[in-house]
Amino acid sequence: MNIFDILQQRFGKEQILLNEPMANHTTFKVGGPADVFVIPKTIDDMVFILAACRDNGVPYFVIGNGSNLLVRDGGIRGVVISMSELCDFSLLDGDKIYAQAGCMMPEISKFALEHSLAGLEFAEGIPGSIGGGVVMNAGAYGGEMKDVFYAAQVIDKKCDLIDMDLCTMDFSYRSSYAQEHGLIICGIVMQLTQGNRAEIAEKMSGYRARRQEKQPLRMPSAGSTFKRPPGYFAGKLIMDAGLRGFSIGGAQVSEKHCGFVVNKGGATASDILTLIEHVQAIVLEKFDVTLETEVKIVGEV
Repeated sequence: MNIFDILQQRFGKEQILLNEPMANHTTFKVGGPADVFVIPKTIDDMVFILAACRDNGVPYFVIGNGSNLLVRDGGIRGVVISMSELCDFSLLDGDKIYAQAGCMMPEISKFALEHSLAGLEFAEGIPGSIGGGVVMNAGAYGGEMKDVFYAAQVIDKKCDLIDMDLCTMDFSYRSSYAQEHGLIICGIVMQLTQGNRAEIAEKMSGYRARRQEKQPLRMPSAGSTFKRPPGYFAGKLIMDAGLRGFSIGGAQVSEKHCGFVVNKGGATASDILTLIEHVQAIVLEKFDVTLETEVKIVGEV
């Protein structure tokens, strides 16, 4: 029995798709097909899928909102697991928020605002899921997920559910223990602080305005393409290298913010990858600085 048949015995047709284009599930709007695309609705579903894949030697890949992801044109073999339906959240103890991994970061930051809780303002405009945000320690405007992280429920490589605290998660710049060891985030608890609702709202509004002014929000992208190199800003290096607006096929270095590679229309993953490699080569040649990608690149050519 193949993995599709195994999963089909448990899940309905609306939860399993065959040869599903990953362009439908990434903010870059590119990417070839996933052999099997499955959408669990509960954490128990998630454990079942992972165990089925591991017991049958089938590779798997977990996605949130696909906002920091570039899938190559050949697509992804095996099973892609979307966390999009794992999106329950609630208030705990007056100053903590529990959120399942598929919750969107802006949604949770607004929920925090409704309860006059400070600490998540930085997440207001990050177009990713909470689970993905924890895995990569997402951040903006001086805030990171590690600043609000209290605990997480994760699935380990034995398909066991375990709890992890802040110390164990071992956050670093755009990384975490979960990322380094392939753990799957199911839900997290965030520790926030009581604040003034008007002040929280003002801060969020300011961040929103800065994003709208400086970032190419109307064009498909994966957010900041490159990590910040020590002592530099990636966008400025790229701009100073004369690459503002430079295009390969449908991929372009954003004219609004050079730290973003965007899909200006009809781009393939190959276009984007070729442009990323070109930018890296030119910046290295001109400034002797190596740009590492922040966007995760997966799939087959």
